[in-house]
Amino acid sequence: MTEFGAPSVLVAGEAPDPQPGKGQVVVDVEAVNVVFVETQIRAGRAPLPLPLPTPPYIPGSGVGGVIGAVGPDTDPGLLGRRVIAQSSGSGGYAEKALVAADAVIPIPEALSTADAVALLTDGATAMALFRLAAPKPEEWVLVEAAAGGLGGLLVQLAVNAGAKVIGTVGSDAKLSAVRDAGAQAVNYAQPDWTERVRTLTGGATVDVVFDGVGGDIGTAATSLVEAGGRFLLTGAASGGYTDPAALAERGVTVLGLQQVREMGLNLQELGADALEQAAAGRLRPVIGQTFPLEHAADAHAAMEARTTIGKTLLLV
Repeated sequence: MTEFGAPSVLVAGEAPDPQPGKGQVVVDVEAVNVVFVETQIRAGRAPLPLPLPTPPYIPGSGVGGVIGAVGPDTDPGLLGRRVIAQSSGSGGYAEKALVAADAVIPIPEALSTADAVALLTDGATAMALFRLAAPKPEEWVLVEAAAGGLGGLLVQLAVNAGAKVIGTVGSDAKLSAVRDAGAQAVNYAQPDWTERVRTLTGGATVDVVFDGVGGDIGTAATSLVEAGGRFLLTGAASGGYTDPAALAERGVTVLGLQQVREMGLNLQELGADALEQAAAGRLRPVIGQTFPLEHAADAHAAMEARTTIGKTLLLV
């Protein structure tokens, strides 16, 4: 990427092989995690407080593959290990990625590299947010963007916990993905979507909202939760986060990743837990579409068009 702009600014090219320093490894990449915020950064409008990088740069941070090189004073036993890892925030859309040795998470033998990468960011985040919300059996849980990577995992975790789950999506084409996960589904592109939610709950408010959209959708969702409920700010796919002030004034507990850090939860440990749950069949990543690495622009275009379901990966 040499400039911000449309997906077409993502152009395949040659770059020097990364050289690992002390405490670093190079991953021979097999699959790359693509997240929606990367499309916002590419366009030059990352939601605050995320800073914009300075072009030129290689985007992407989540990769999976085999460790092909280790740096000085780094455990040589890591060579050949199949792992997932987050880089420092860039360099992921590549055949070789440089990551910290202590950031790698081994992939269980029963799990494919692609499935593991699909859980890299969203798996740890879903586990952390779910622990924060702690939905109880029979509580009503609303998950926005429920056919996406993070939303789909939150739906599964809530269903597994015995909660009554409603997943909202942006098109009728995505309703079946939510229902397949065991939840009821509502299209929030319909102007009366909040009334449809109330119909499903029998007029009751919901106990937990996972707000991954923000903007007008997030604001509308605030009407569905009352004092004693939990409202989790999980994303801003609309471009802006939901204002928590009015919720807090009404006695609703507002939570987000800041509380994850305050609780001292280790995202790497949570990510490993997500992989183990997937390997045991208790959590199922949904990979809706894959693209060759050199077609990263097409992946971004599809995500911006809101036609994607589940996770989007680049394959090397």
